[in-house]
Amino acid sequence: MVFCLDPSSRGIGRSISSAPSLFTPSVRGGIGIDADDFRLSPTAHSDRFTFHLLRPDSVLMQGYWSLRRSIFCSEQHVFESSDRDELDRIACPIAAMHHSSEPQNDDDGEAKVVGVVRIVETEPRLWYGGRLGVHSDFRRHNQIGKGLIWKAVTSANGWGCDRFLATVQIQNVRFFRRLHWTSIEELEIRGIRHHLMQADLDYYVPSRERRPSATLASPMAA
Repeated sequence: MVFCLDPSSRGIGRSISSAPSLFTPSVRGGIGIDADDFRLSPTAHSDRFTFHLLRPDSVLMQGYWSLRRSIFCSEQHVFESSDRDELDRIACPIAAMHHSSEPQNDDDGEAKVVGVVRIVETEPRLWYGGRLGVHSDFRRHNQIGKGLIWKAVTSANGWGCDRFLATVQIQNVRFFRRLHWTSIEELEIRGIRHHLMQADLDYYVPSRERRPSATLASPMAA
């Protein structure tokens, strides 16, 4: 189970191992792959999960918003009716997709999104990751959280990131430390203990995937 928030929540209620040897060589080498075709397999023998940097017009956006709301509103009650905020106007959303061998209903697009995260540049070359979560039916697959984190940090690192931070719930601090993150300070956000953590950018090979030029529209809509 992996959840983290980001700087949009820091002001409310306030009072980072092993190398990814099982990631595909193409990703470790930083080879650019088109966003719609991007595949990152946390196991050497499976491509059940793919990780996508979403464009504003992506058909996956509905599932992305729905899963965020399910995790942070309905399940965790960190927010009430919506977890969207003004940062979503400039954030780059990322979704993890599950590819089952079983036939699926093409109209059931939301069910295919099994993980979410967003990354945002709050100051020049300073990036935050946040709204990181995994669908409750897939939390036994630790590779989803790892893949989302890898995709998030390598993307920002390829776009000139100097620091990459996230506020991580206390139960996930050890998980992030194994992925080469360092704890900076402890925080309380909406009554939940977090650590502000920083990624080791030397560990995360910069991606060559192009940064999206457009931002999301109407983030405050339900």
